[in-house]
Amino acid sequence: MNSSRLAEYLKYAQEKVDRHLDRLLEKRSPEIIYEAMRYSVFAGGKRLRPILCLLSYETLSDKEADESVLDIACAIELIHTYSLIHDDLPAMDNDVLRRGKPTNHVVFGEAIAILAGDALLNKAAEICFEWILKNNANINFIKAARYLFKASGTEGMIGGQVIDVVNSGKEIEDGSLLYEMHLKKTSMLIQAACVCGAYVAGANQQIISQFEEYGKYLGLAFQIRDDILDIIGDSEKIGKSTGKDAIEKKNTFVTYYGVEKAQEYVRSFSQKALKIIERYDKTGIFIELTDYLINREK
Repeated sequence: MNSSRLAEYLKYAQEKVDRHLDRLLEKRSPEIIYEAMRYSVFAGGKRLRPILCLLSYETLSDKEADESVLDIACAIELIHTYSLIHDDLPAMDNDVLRRGKPTNHVVFGEAIAILAGDALLNKAAEICFEWILKNNANINFIKAARYLFKASGTEGMIGGQVIDVVNSGKEIEDGSLLYEMHLKKTSMLIQAACVCGAYVAGANQQIISQFEEYGKYLGLAFQIRDDILDIIGDSEKIGKSTGKDAIEKKNTFVTYYGVEKAQEYVRSFSQKALKIIERYDKTGIFIELTDYLINREK
């Protein structure tokens, strides 16, 4: 297994996801909202979450990804993108750069940016309901959609954002709260991507739980690496502002533990993720993707 194989898979999966997203977000009236939605969705993201969903499905089903999994994979990406639009707003992180481009509210104004985020979340729900109906209300598909929206709600991503917001500007005294914030804010949507792919593949609960654990540890390592890059990274490479966490006294593993200790956590969590996924990885793509994500420079 070499990096060219991973590059080929990422290209294949990204193109498949992008084509499907393009169909799902076909422009209608009022055009401005679709322009704003598409602006952020097609701003050049890695498509990590939908790719993990496709890869989990393909690994466990031995089938190439089709509409049976692409719909929910794309719904995950829409939820992720809506969270970024809202995260960049002046009331939240007040960022002007995302993926190397001006943020949504800078281009379209705050009101349309808020509505674009709302619309992407709502569109994700619409897609999931249509997807469930298309597949005759298959119980695994229903469980996948339920897991996704729980993972992105108050017990997941939104809950993590709340912990972040209410503690911004003051030191978190308990490392367990920091862990909870990262787990909910980032890991749970990555977990959902892996779990949804496993559900659609028809995996049993034991395997689904294993893929959930893999996603948890990968998500934690991914977020901590992101925090490290905010300190040591190049903003041109990363495509967003750097150094903001320290300036705004954001609570991260780096501000709490320091860069060296944070990197130890990246290694520890990634090793746990790899130990789980290597049991199922037949092609080596999961292993190589994990290594790539935790050692990335952007």
